[in-house]
Amino acid sequence: MFQVNLLTLFPEMFPGMLGHSLAGRALEDKRWAYTAVNIRDFAADKHKTVDDTPFGGGAGMVMRPDVIEAALLSLPAPGRKIYMSPRGKVLDQKLVHELAAEPALTILCGRYEGVDQRVLDAHDFEEVSIGDYVLSGGEPAAMIVMDACIRLLPGVMGNVETAGEESFSNGLLEYPHYTRPAEWIAVDGRPFAVPEVLRSGDHGKIAEWRHHQSREITRKRRPDLLG
Repeated sequence: MFQVNLLTLFPEMFPGMLGHSLAGRALEDKRWAYTAVNIRDFAADKHKTVDDTPFGGGAGMVMRPDVIEAALLSLPAPGRKIYMSPRGKVLDQKLVHELAAEPALTILCGRYEGVDQRVLDAHDFEEVSIGDYVLSGGEPAAMIVMDACIRLLPGVMGNVETAGEESFSNGLLEYPHYTRPAEWIAVDGRPFAVPEVLRSGDHGKIAEWRHHQSREITRKRRPDLLG
């Protein structure tokens, strides 16, 4: 079973969206499990203080290393440790496959101005980003990482071929998809038809068309992926 441990100030945010659809069914089927640890429970003072002002001055507050460490050490098997951070390595499909292959992950969700660097260094946290923007906390980012991993677990997706054809899995963006009706008229009166090759039944030509479409879409939208 794929185990995810979450170090967070808001454990009630989980499983959130992961309690629905594919991830939700996989959770019910015990293909994955999670433990949400409330960092505040490990604060030593009566006010349950988890943060303090930053050394050197500046705006905001920084989460304390001693409290985070105590929360981390409460886990019997933390596994690979991830800190969600906009300065981290950007999540891509290759990293998702790596993380999904781990028996356990521990994801630290920061708040305020972030966490004391010393706890990251002391416990070898890897910093991971979901993109070049800033969120109010690490919990939504953690859910994105989890969703990307969970859907790759054995038995979660109905069609095992699907994962290998998706965007980024083969270095290209995914080709367009079409379904019924074969002829469709938009509300403004314009007609749209499914490409004839997809209706031909010729699987060789269909595969060739899809590969060509993937390359063209990648060339136009993400030429960096083509090297």
